[in-house]
Amino acid sequence: DHPATSLAIARDVGIAKSQEELITGVELDKIGIDEKEGLKDVLHAKRVFSRVSPQQKQQIVQSLRDSGEFIAVTGDGVNDAPALKTANIGIAMGYGTDVAKDTSSIIISDNNFASIVAGIEEGRFTYGNLRKIIYLLISTGAAELIAIGLSLAFQLPLPFLPVQLLWLNLVTNGIQDVALAFEAGEKRLMYEPPRKPHESIFNRLMIMQTLISAAVISLLAFGLWYHLLNHLHWEESVARNTVLLLMVLLQNFHALNCRSETRSVFRIPLSNNYILVLGIFVAQGVHIMAMQLPFTQEILSLQQVPWIDWVKLFFTASIVVLAMEVFKLMLSRTFRKELPHWLYSSVPPPGHQ
Repeated sequence: DHPATSLAIARDVGIAKSQEELITGVELDKIGIDEKEGLKDVLHAKRVFSRVSPQQKQQIVQSLRDSGEFIAVTGDGVNDAPALKTANIGIAMGYGTDVAKDTSSIIISDNNFASIVAGIEEGRFTYGNLRKIIYLLISTGAAELIAIGLSLAFQLPLPFLPVQLLWLNLVTNGIQDVALAFEAGEKRLMYEPPRKPHESIFNRLMIMQTLISAAVISLLAFGLWYHLLNHLHWEESVARNTVLLLMVLLQNFHALNCRSETRSVFRIPLSNNYILVLGIFVAQGVHIMAMQLPFTQEILSLQQVPWIDWVKLFFTASIVVLAMEVFKLMLSRTFRKELPHWLYSSVPPPGHQ
């Protein structure tokens, strides 16, 4: 486009503010675009490139990729093909030339640039929900292993029978992890900076929250197991039945923690995922039913629990929510200087309606 047109459009959409951020293809030739270091300096200082040649477009994209950026390029003409092919993701418009379409990895069939934003948003929501599911599965599985390991270390009987472990994973994670996938995406994700392409899903946040939640769940379960056997001298099968119920409740509550890695569970509307709420009730209801039916009682070594004990276990299990709320609060204070406040608050992000 004409430099004045390019700058006017860039100003309207918030890409550039001043004339100093604009450079043309002729000016790029004058400074020597073939010099890699010179081009990197230009890319740091300029935000709008006007009337650049196909070769210059390709060199700009390649230089950005060499700097570690993950690049998407949109185009519709033959002159865009080199840049579309060089980019990590080439996006051709539906009305574009066959060359541009054949070179690209994605074609926007409705010719609407907003579809690109919608695709990025859906991708971020999906990735975020996958993290939540992995967080739930890994933390609860680790908690079970830690509880068993502590029992062996203290020379106590195993807190769960093998069939009970299978049942525990079936009745809780088997229902809740599927339901968690329906969590409505957090709009704040679209205001976060892009994550690094090679960043592991087990980043610092994932590791910290997994270890803390697994430790809290396992210590609560093992603490009850130790108390029932060594202090109250309960029969082993009765104590194991009670600890199993506590573990089911702990995983029910922990599924609520997993709805967001940074925001308080009390600030996320239940309407964002009624399926998860239903799944939690179903998981708890199925386990209570299993404790009542003779068939499942025999197979799973279960027995009925007085309602007053269930209430006590319910409030004991809620501790995992309080623990993770404290963690999220400390997290928000630790990174307050590095991240915008709205990532952790209920206040809408800037410009968000």
